[in-house]
Amino acid sequence: MPAPLLHIESSADLPKEADAVVIGGGVVGVFTAYYLARRGVRVALLEKGRVAAEQSSRNWGWCRQQNRDARELPMATKSLQLWENVATETGEDTGFRRCGLLYLSQDESQLAGWAKWRDFARTAGVTTHMLSSQEASERGKATGRRWKGGVFSPTDGTADPSRAVPVAARGIMAAGGTVHQFCAARGIELSAGRVSGVVTEKGTIATRTVVMAGGAWASSFCHQLGIRFPQASVRSSILAVAPGMSELPAALAAPDVAITRRSNGGYTLAISGRARVDPTPQQFRFGREFLPMFARRWRSLSPGGLEAWQQGHETLAKWALNDITPMERNRNLDPRPDMAQIRLTYERACELIPEVRNLQITDSWAGYIDSTPDGIPVIGEVEGVPGFILAAGFSGHGFAIGPGAGHLIADIITGKPLIVDPTYFRPERLKSAAWGKVAEF
Repeated sequence: MPAPLLHIESSADLPKEADAVVIGGGVVGVFTAYYLARRGVRVALLEKGRVAAEQSSRNWGWCRQQNRDARELPMATKSLQLWENVATETGEDTGFRRCGLLYLSQDESQLAGWAKWRDFARTAGVTTHMLSSQEASERGKATGRRWKGGVFSPTDGTADPSRAVPVAARGIMAAGGTVHQFCAARGIELSAGRVSGVVTEKGTIATRTVVMAGGAWASSFCHQLGIRFPQASVRSSILAVAPGMSELPAALAAPDVAITRRSNGGYTLAISGRARVDPTPQQFRFGREFLPMFARRWRSLSPGGLEAWQQGHETLAKWALNDITPMERNRNLDPRPDMAQIRLTYERACELIPEVRNLQITDSWAGYIDSTPDGIPVIGEVEGVPGFILAAGFSGHGFAIGPGAGHLIADIITGKPLIVDPTYFRPERLKSAAWGKVAEF
């Protein structure tokens, strides 16, 4: 079933032309259009279904620097400030709070790894606190356990996945941009080798700049242009319970389960990294590139079924621009939750916090988390297609760093000083043998 989501209205008319068109109404696409509109750029945001109806409303809501890959850390830090600013700029609450994130552990090697990251983070100006056994047990007293240690990141926080991105989308329209839901982009028009327009199911928009921020759909869309973008998705399932727990931190990650408070007072329950790998034509095409990642995560990943094949987002088929496309046949990816994982998550949460057994399960849902072979996103103009900017493969980190990514793309398009160095995110890196190596902090 779909995750809870704030409904917003669309702009009335599709423009005939725009300075920039953003394809994809998830967190990255919305914040890209948001920052472009605030700079006076005539921008149109296209979403085949509802804004934020896919992974941008199906995640935990964590906005963290803690344990972040060194390549993403500067963007994560910038994004936290941007998350704070959105409420002031729009006059609406995104649910963002710097509540701090608490990690608890009984594993000495894990604690040593967190301490190593703490030492690295200091060099980047990030504060994180290693917790003694007594401190961890006190902060995690709701568990009733004594912990060997933990870590607390006081400046990290959470936002509300049900409303954060829709609120920013309304901000696009307030700043003069347009938002078009249930309007799929079918393809790109080129003139003299560069972008000249976007063909949608409702007409063509003339433009010289297009941002592809289509999440799990990005690679199949790129395939239409002859662009090879290695991307694979896994199906993750989580659930929510009603309000009622006391003395529980707003965001807690224990070894077996993570618990996050939602804006309505309820909690989201999830197992970090646990997912199903549903085979698709695209999975087979890029299988070699993803073998190192899957090998590292084999304890968390399980074989799936035909769910993703039937969803159609990882197709290798070509489609005509004057006919119905896979995006129109499946407006919003809404895969079935893995009920075995839902039951396991619930049982682990009950074991960690016995109070959970007294709470009603209110929702459960699944979503497709798209990834690149090296686990960090692609952000930048694609070589050989001037005017086509790719922003995808956020590998489960998109909600947290979406504001920073959108700001960076707006910087690139408008020629402003870049909010972060984009070198690590360049699309051409995936052409080299370096894709198989994950950077260490």
